[in-house]
Amino acid sequence: MSAPPEGTFTALRTQLQDAATAFADGPGALEGILRGIVDDVERAVREPLEIFPVCHHSPASALAMARRLREKQPKVIYLELCEDMAPLLTELRNCRLPVAVQAFATEVDGFPADWSPLSVVAPVTEASAEYQAIAYALDTPGVELVLVDRSSDHVFQWQTPPTEETDADAPAADEEAALHGDAVGVEIGDLRPRFAELEEHLLRHGRVRHWSEWWHQYVEVPLGDSDHDTYRQVMLLIGSLFRRLAPGDPHRVRVDEDRERHMWTRMREHLTATGTDPADCLYVCGAFHAASRVEEFGVHGSDTFTITPRTATKWRHGLIPSSHTAIEAQFGLAAGSVSIAATEWAKNLRRTGVRPFRLAGQAGTKSTKPRKALPAPATGSAPEGPAADRLTGFLQRPPVLDPLDEAELLGWSVDIVRAARRNGYLASTADAIAVFETSILLAGMRDRVKPTPYDFQDAAVTCIEKDAVPGRRDVRRLVEIMMGGDRVGQVGYDALPPLARDVHDRLAPLNLRLQQRGVQRALLDIASRPELERCSDVLWMLRRLLPQGAARPIMGDRGLGERPIQESWDLALGTHQRALIELGYEGVSIEQVLEQRLRRAAYAPQATAAQVLEAVEDAIRYLRSRRLADELGTRALEVLAGERTVDGAPEVLRRIRRLLAYYRTAEPVLPAWIESFVRTGYAHYCTLLPTAFTDEDATVRQVAAMLGFLFGMESLALSLGCDRTQLELAVAQCRPGEPSRTALLWAAQTHLGTLSRAALRTRCDDLLANPLVVPAYPRYLSGFVHALEPVPHLADFVVEAVSNAFARLPDPVLLPWLPTLITTLRSGGAELAPLLIREAGRVFPARLPDLDAWTPPWHPAREPAAPHPEGTPAPAHGVALLAAHPATCDALADLLGCDGAWAGPEPAIPRGSALLTRHPDTATALEALLAAN
Repeated sequence: MSAPPEGTFTALRTQLQDAATAFADGPGALEGILRGIVDDVERAVREPLEIFPVCHHSPASALAMARRLREKQPKVIYLELCEDMAPLLTELRNCRLPVAVQAFATEVDGFPADWSPLSVVAPVTEASAEYQAIAYALDTPGVELVLVDRSSDHVFQWQTPPTEETDADAPAADEEAALHGDAVGVEIGDLRPRFAELEEHLLRHGRVRHWSEWWHQYVEVPLGDSDHDTYRQVMLLIGSLFRRLAPGDPHRVRVDEDRERHMWTRMREHLTATGTDPADCLYVCGAFHAASRVEEFGVHGSDTFTITPRTATKWRHGLIPSSHTAIEAQFGLAAGSVSIAATEWAKNLRRTGVRPFRLAGQAGTKSTKPRKALPAPATGSAPEGPAADRLTGFLQRPPVLDPLDEAELLGWSVDIVRAARRNGYLASTADAIAVFETSILLAGMRDRVKPTPYDFQDAAVTCIEKDAVPGRRDVRRLVEIMMGGDRVGQVGYDALPPLARDVHDRLAPLNLRLQQRGVQRALLDIASRPELERCSDVLWMLRRLLPQGAARPIMGDRGLGERPIQESWDLALGTHQRALIELGYEGVSIEQVLEQRLRRAAYAPQATAAQVLEAVEDAIRYLRSRRLADELGTRALEVLAGERTVDGAPEVLRRIRRLLAYYRTAEPVLPAWIESFVRTGYAHYCTLLPTAFTDEDATVRQVAAMLGFLFGMESLALSLGCDRTQLELAVAQCRPGEPSRTALLWAAQTHLGTLSRAALRTRCDDLLANPLVVPAYPRYLSGFVHALEPVPHLADFVVEAVSNAFARLPDPVLLPWLPTLITTLRSGGAELAPLLIREAGRVFPARLPDLDAWTPPWHPAREPAAPHPEGTPAPAHGVALLAAHPATCDALADLLGCDGAWAGPEPAIPRGSALLTRHPDTATALEALLAAN
């Protein structure tokens, strides 16, 4: 197609100048903008290399692309897409669209470490111009497809550092919207005003709610039946308008211009290297970039732009499933807009009869006959005529009102009522009639005869959705589903990375359709089919690596040293296909990926000893690797020696106990790292113990866990050369000030033998007898409960202390403490509750009638005293004994050098009577009071 002659847009330029003068009271900035827009269109149209402007996921762009490809039949197609993604495009035929081409990097070199992992995705749908160009180029002999946009590495080279700020009030993304994860999206033709006031103005005067609806009404519909020249000039006009009216974020403007310089540089390099005639080429890019004003624009532009080299980051490429919802969420489109675009695409194909391009063998499409070769383009001596000015007529033409398609609207109304009834709404035929009439009414209010899908959606919400949503989906979502639904793509087996294919092959004995979306139940009877144990190993590793719902065990457990017998699983690998594919970017097998992740977690700068011990357990449970477990165990020893807090003491204690139990039963001798860990931990916690008892940041549970490690590992530590004196000195140096820690210290002293049970019981009795200490007594009990961790044989004493508290504490003290006790046992002492319950069941009577005659075992049994004769006072036991046997006292007096004689017994004096005799006034006053009443 030849370039338009000079003065093609002269008439339009003159009209715009007159309009600027009339509306802006003279030429000025408005005239410059309007004339500049025409200049941009004329410049792009004159370019020898035909520029085809598109908008991402636009049915009108896809339809115009299919028409132009059949007319022009270019030999080279330059496509605005990351140049390093070219090898993956051939795999699209093995996928069911929509899918996304992805570049992924887990280990970065040249970027900040906190950016990892890096991910770039480019979604592809069938109703898109880029897919039409890809399908034409890959299935047409002699056609070359060249991707000219910046590489995935340059996407992050030109990107500003990401911020950590997130919107706390933003709704959580659903499963389908998160298919792309945190990837950076690359799209062809982002046509949306960057000037907020302009977008608001267009939406208000267009009487629409969001940008997708405005685009559908004022661009998609008018360009659906336009010829190539009209489509091209209008898209260039829109791209130039948005470009010139953008206020311009300096960084974003610079990146856009660098992308344009990059693409034109690559195209000139290819033309020079191959000698291709620019007339045989087609440049497919977004309309925003088609109206570029950089110096490098065009075949004859300057070559002043230097493309920087890529970093040393290793990028891996693949295909991941996408969905309409994921595309809308990533690119800020209105909900349901991509589904509506897919419906419009199918409708346009039926209406116009245009044959679209599809990759041969494309999954998810009907089988078609082998494609015939395209007819040769018309050739002749006369070249194509110059492109006429189509903008003037398009802009002056009044909007064409589509005739009302009553059959289509009636079908929509009936379908939405049927869908609403299935989802719990009390909808009827009257609601279908109301939706039909309301749709026409809303369209008329918005200056259109034919209701759009957005008008119909508003009408359905108004007429059907009442006070509440009875089911999981509201009416707006039901309309989106009815208009095409959220189509979710799928990557075929042949397009999967080696790791994903290996997982499918190893799980083949389960006889499940693992690529199918949804949850499937897998039953593994390993006892009768031992070969299924390998499937069990794979499933447990997938559970460790993939999101929570991908592989969920229903029955069965994978403990240290345990062998499975029967297992039951809920599998949703098809739903979580993206996560499985991204595992393939990290290694060639799941064992390799798991080993890498365990090492990465263990050697992380902020790793704790508990986290490294968890990695050791996973290495044993999932990989059964003694080599890796020993390596990570040595790392745990290093981390423990460097810790200065006791925050992870409970987790360290729990995991080291489990590992010791495993090695004692599975190995003839303990590994060297276990012995070193116990020796180091014994000395480490002895050193930190006095400080932990007084540290306000350390909790009682953490201090109890330290004591649990010291007491539980004491025999092993002493056999390995540790000194018990170190522990005794550490306990002797502890000076807690808080009641619960004081009780914990008393329990430790009881275990070490420095405090007897009797003395401990006496201290508790003294606490209950002191009115000033009684309100704090429950805190002492909390310390005793936590003391069951290091000193479990104190369970009977704890039961005694709690029983005495219930018996003697007043209700104002006891009742507020009960919730604290319950929450303490539930949160920090769930494993301690069985000790108390078992001991209480042993001590207390089993039947309620026996409780009245029951005597607690901690109360000493007393013999009943013998009755005395009447009138004979009971003898003083101590004095009578000394008087009857004076020899012992005499010998002790001689030993001490004391002189003295035994005094005679004093007569018993009634002390109360003597008091009344000495002070009679009180009794006299009481007598007078009683006599007066």
